[in-house]
Amino acid sequence: MNKLLFARVAAFVLTMMGPALAADMPIEVPPTTTFASRFTWTSCYVGAHLGGGLTHMDLTDPVQLVQDSFLGAGSTNGITTVNPAPSGIVIGGQFGCDYQFASSWVVGIEAAASGSTMKDSRTVPLPLGNLGESALVSASTDFMPSVTARVGYAMDNVLLYAKGGVAWAGDRYRVTGVFQGTSFGFEGLEMRTGWTAGGGVEWAFSRHWSVSVEYDYYQFGHLGVLMSDSINTLSGVVDTTQSVQVVKAGLNFHMWASGW
Repeated sequence: MNKLLFARVAAFVLTMMGPALAADMPIEVPPTTTFASRFTWTSCYVGAHLGGGLTHMDLTDPVQLVQDSFLGAGSTNGITTVNPAPSGIVIGGQFGCDYQFASSWVVGIEAAASGSTMKDSRTVPLPLGNLGESALVSASTDFMPSVTARVGYAMDNVLLYAKGGVAWAGDRYRVTGVFQGTSFGFEGLEMRTGWTAGGGVEWAFSRHWSVSVEYDYYQFGHLGVLMSDSINTLSGVVDTTQSVQVVKAGLNFHMWASGW
């Protein structure tokens, strides 16, 4: 009888003390999972690029330039157009700023400048000269700066973009050779203005660094270039047209990018 009474009292005490004991027991909190934050392209950046370029040029009329300079205006009949195609390495740098909207669209502006080894030459005969005389027509694009706007769509740390804006080209032209036994050397320099459009893909492989591959097309239209021969104190104008295609890879450092 006493044992049964004791068991009932003990059960009643445990029932009453249960909530208090549970409150004093430590609560185990499951560990939280840390997720990498989404990369954002909102930042300014500075970088460098390396690639290759190909230029298409039309020069009209180097034959008339030489022959009419020596023999007088109107001496040359017909029109001769020479088509050098300078190609070479393009290397330079860029600076820009981007802003990414919540919808993943990115807008920005970029200033870039490239030095170039693109050059080429063509030989053209001089019909009014002595037998076998000709002119060597050389063209090179030495410098190409640009200011462009770009718009892109970000897939986290990958950005697909298109760009376009104003561009310039620093060109050098030479027409050299011998005419009727006299050496000549015409040279012309120009900084021409045109437009550029292109696009590419950029991949951010860390919080501050990204690499890109880009294609750009440049169009500079028609321009008359003054050609001067310091040997014989002669001068004349040739008409030029020019377009350039460039493929380049870039490396950028993003100053304030966030993510990772």
